Formats: sequence, structure tokens, C-alpha cells
Amino acid sequence: MALHLPRLDRLLPVLLVLGLLCPPGAMANQLSLAALTSGRAAALVSPPEKGGGTAAGGSLFADRAAAGLFAPPPRRDTTGRVRRAPWGGIGPGGSIADRLRHLIARAEAGRDGYDAVQHGARGKPPKPPTRMTLAEIEAWTRATPGQPHAIGRYQFIPATLRRLVREEGLSPATMFTPAVQDRLGDRLLAEAGLAEAMTGRLPRRTFMHNLAKIWAGLPTATGRSHYHGYAGNAATMTWAEYEAEMARILPG
Repeated sequence: MALHLPRLDRLLPVLLVLGLLCPPGAMANQLSLAALTSGRAAALVSPPEKGGGTAAGGSLFADRAAAGLFAPPPRRDTTGRVRRAPWGGIGPGGSIADRLRHLIARAEAGRDGYDAVQHGARGKPPKPPTRMTLAEIEAWTRATPGQPHAIGRYQFIPATLRRLVREEGLSPATMFTPAVQDRLGDRLLAEAGLAEAMTGRLPRRTFMHNLAKIWAGLPTATGRSHYHGYAGNAATMTWAEYEAEMARILPG
């Protein structure tokens, strides 16, 4: 008597129904067994196509260790801020040059910022400095002799401003914008030894004194401006404040 086995194509629906009652692992095993006996069942366990929304395609949880919802959080310091490389140029206020300029502006310009004019100037410019061309600033300087002419966020005096403008190749028609002022300020930072200070070749204290020789509002280690008493100049912060700020900007 011959033994008649049911055809596999009739048996598969039964296996699938039974599989719903089995644990996922058991169902996978059953489908694998079916794959060994039928080409039709093989399609049920073949890898899905790319982009099919599975781990093999484009799951939200794919590559958990490297990206996606389960990416490791950025390293943070004790304040909770994202920790950056010491010289990565990122921090409160931006790059190291940004932070230095901010400190200098605090000592020199106060709340007037880029539109600051030396308080001792009796004849003020006809309009805010940021709305003036370099030629207009020069005309104002020559039209009001015998008074201080320090101007802008970094309080450029006429002789220094003329030199920087010449070295930067700026035309008389150039507006005295914040970007232009920052550019000229950066040239002075470079002259003070910023690159050497950032690499440790110039001690921070020496760099601080170099800055104080350029900007009268910054103190020397004596607590006084390098130009104390000259044309009414005086340091506008203490040495301790200056040193603490510089240690944050240039640690090490």
C-alpha cells in the first residue's frame, strides 16, 4: 500500500496558520524547513530588498552604535555643555579670536560696541561709525583736531587705523562695518602674537601684556594701563579679571 503524503502547496497554509501560534523563533525554524523542501517557501525567508524598511534596508535602528536614535551622546563637560577640542575654535562667543575681541571690546567700547567713539571727543562724527566710509572717518579726524579720535569697537586711533587700512588694502570708499572692524582687530591680534600664544610658544602672560600695549583699557600685572594717565587712559578691569578671562580663552 502506497503512502500518500499531502502536497506541500496544500500543507503550507496550514503551517503558516500554526506558525501564528508559535514563538517567532519557532516560526522561523518552520519556514526554514519548508524552504528546504519547496522553492515556493524559499521566497518567504529570502532577504528583503533594500529600502524595505527592515534592518537590512533602512531601519531607524540600523547601525545603532554609529548613528540614528541610539547614537552615543556627545561627550559633555561638568557644566553639561558639549565638550570641544581645546583649540577647536568653538566656545562661548565663538572662536578664540572672537572671544579675545569680545574681551577687548568690553574693556574699550562698552555698550556702544562697533559705534563707539572716545568719550573725550567733543566733536562727534556726523553719523554712527558703522555707517561711515573710511574716507568720512578720515575727514572727521582732520576736521576736529586737538581731541581724541579713537573709534569703533576696538577704539582705533587715527595713526593705527591708517596703517591697518593701508596694509589690508582697503579703499577709502570701504564702509566701517562690524566685519571690517573685526578684520582690522584680527590684524592687531596677530601682531600681538596670537598664533604663537595658541601653540604655546608665547607665554599667556606675555601675550596679555602685548595686548595691553595695544589697548589701553586692558591692565598690566601692576593693575594699571600701560598708558595710565596718558590722555586720560586707565584700565577698565582688574588684572585678576583679565587673567581669569584669558585663562578661559587660552587654557594651559
